[in-house]
Amino acid sequence: MASVATTPKPTTTTPEVAKKRKARPAGPKTPWWMWIVIAAIVVFCLFPFYWLINISLKTGNDLLSSSLFPPNPTLDNYRSIFKNPDFTKALRNSAVVALSTTVLALMVGSFCAYALARLKLRGKGVILAIVLTISTFPQIAIAAPLFKLWSDIGLFNTWLGLIIPYLTFALPLSVYILVSFFKEIPRDLEEAALVDGATHFQAFRKVVVPLAAPGLATAGILTFIGAWNEFLLAVTLTSSSKARTVPAAIAFFTGATEHEVAYGSISAASVVISVPLILLVLFFQKRIVAGLTAGAVKG
Repeated sequence: MASVATTPKPTTTTPEVAKKRKARPAGPKTPWWMWIVIAAIVVFCLFPFYWLINISLKTGNDLLSSSLFPPNPTLDNYRSIFKNPDFTKALRNSAVVALSTTVLALMVGSFCAYALARLKLRGKGVILAIVLTISTFPQIAIAAPLFKLWSDIGLFNTWLGLIIPYLTFALPLSVYILVSFFKEIPRDLEEAALVDGATHFQAFRKVVVPLAAPGLATAGILTFIGAWNEFLLAVTLTSSSKARTVPAAIAFFTGATEHEVAYGSISAASVVISVPLILLVLFFQKRIVAGLTAGAVKG
């Protein structure tokens, strides 16, 4: 018996249906005063950085003026800081210390977070609470003991002497972020890898870690920013440009005379070390927000 092909009837839009579609509201509009509030908040947040740029473009007597725009803008301050060997060494030290801290925090933190998220351990909540408590511990409380200990064992004024305490405060944040991501990854994927012959470490490395890449990126960015900006321990645990990082190096900038404060050079150096972090946050802001809010909403 031959089947008869049926052609679909063309759908026509009547004038009444078209009017109803046009009459549908497009959604609530943002009130005008809300834009004013947003603009005020943006100006309030960005003005300190603009003022920093403003000072960095001034030299001589212009530094004494409080004008919103530099009268005679110049890049002499930026040229001077890059001719300063202590500043270039500090940039290298900051890069090495911050990158090393970030890599170690991600490696150790991923193992710890996976154990807290997957393994059946008693008191996992207590362990996670203790880990988070460490991040709230004041750095000033350990600065003096670390100074004495590092001086005795030979870690004072070294990269390793900065990486170890930085790692102590970076690990809790990494563990907290990664635990939330690991909990959201289905166990079925790991079990399927185990059935296919993979070991537990291979399942973790080839299945779990790639799926948790957004969490690793978030933890890495926040850890890098924290290590790059750290000042107290960098000043306490270093004594020369051998291992001194940028925030500490800026504090030792001097002017033309002993009692002169090098406002222009300090501002220029602050702008230079802030720009990479600003670009990093702007490019990865979605991942940072996703990492901080992971696990906050279920379903």
